[in-house]
Amino acid sequence: MDKILSIAPGRTCLFGDHQDYLGLPIIACTINRHITLMAVKNNEDYFFLDKPDIKIKRKIYFKKDIILPEKADFFLSTLQVLKRYGCIPNCGYDIKITGTIPINAGTSSSSAIVVAWVQFLVKAFGPQELLTPENIAQIAFEAEVLEYNFPGGKMDQFSISLGNIIYLETGKDFLVDVINLPLEGLIIAESGVKKDTIGLLKTLKENSWKAIKEVEKQIPDFSIKDAKIEDLNVYLDCLSDDLKPYFEAALGNYDVTKKALHEFKKETLNLEKIGSLMNLHHHYLKNLLKITVPKIDDMIDAALKAGALGAKIVGSGGGGSIVVLSKKETEQQILDAILATGAKDAYAVSVDKGANVHFVNHF
Repeated sequence: MDKILSIAPGRTCLFGDHQDYLGLPIIACTINRHITLMAVKNNEDYFFLDKPDIKIKRKIYFKKDIILPEKADFFLSTLQVLKRYGCIPNCGYDIKITGTIPINAGTSSSSAIVVAWVQFLVKAFGPQELLTPENIAQIAFEAEVLEYNFPGGKMDQFSISLGNIIYLETGKDFLVDVINLPLEGLIIAESGVKKDTIGLLKTLKENSWKAIKEVEKQIPDFSIKDAKIEDLNVYLDCLSDDLKPYFEAALGNYDVTKKALHEFKKETLNLEKIGSLMNLHHHYLKNLLKITVPKIDDMIDAALKAGALGAKIVGSGGGGSIVVLSKKETEQQILDAILATGAKDAYAVSVDKGANVHFVNHF
């Protein structure tokens, strides 16, 4: 009971980037890169955090009142959220956090840390009924997004907690559907270009919502959830030129995600069709939302020329990583082609089963 191991995987978004903050669905999957949190009871009134990968150590005195700093501190915000759920720490732990998820690369290393932290705290201090993937995901979302009024959605926390491939309805009619299908041929490639997640998300979210609200003003009973891609020109006629790309991207990405879900519902995956939809999704992200950078463009072009079925940027944009879908026989040549562009790293990944936490008897 004195040692707890909490593990959370990274995630990649297959379909639906820049959709969850509009209340539109996403399809994402976990990848077999992880954050590992090992906690050993120290009988002090603090948590001693050691993050050797980034050479940071700190103490958190849990008996003190929590005052959130202006700069986001998800360790503290999690404690604050969990207090409202009745999870009150009563003893300290020495905690070591290590990881194989790339940092600032669009694969959710920060959300994986939050999920691992939430899992540990609930496992150590209860209430134990909170230890379900859905509850852990919701608490992590509240700590990471709501507590700071950030513009993100629920994709990261629910993907990581539930694992596998998930379809997530992010709006008022929230639902999550785990798709237990094998997805072979996934590649993650890191650009090495840091991204401005909060700033970029804020701008895109504001302009996308502004465009949707303008159409709602001019077309009675309009709903983005019910809009059809075939009626795009009707909607665009309601908008000024500066807002048209945001609306077209929102509707186009929504249509692509619905078509991708149709493919994932089939007994056998058509990788060529999924790859083609992935390419169309990237078109909207690159040419309308303009979230790519030259390095990302070079990586995607190289992957497709080397035989990839599909490739797209992942996450908020402005840098980060890409996800590629390939056949097994072309995997190595695609990896070589991506690395030849100067990418920071590229590697094959498989779909992970999701976050977990348990007591351990030994290291």
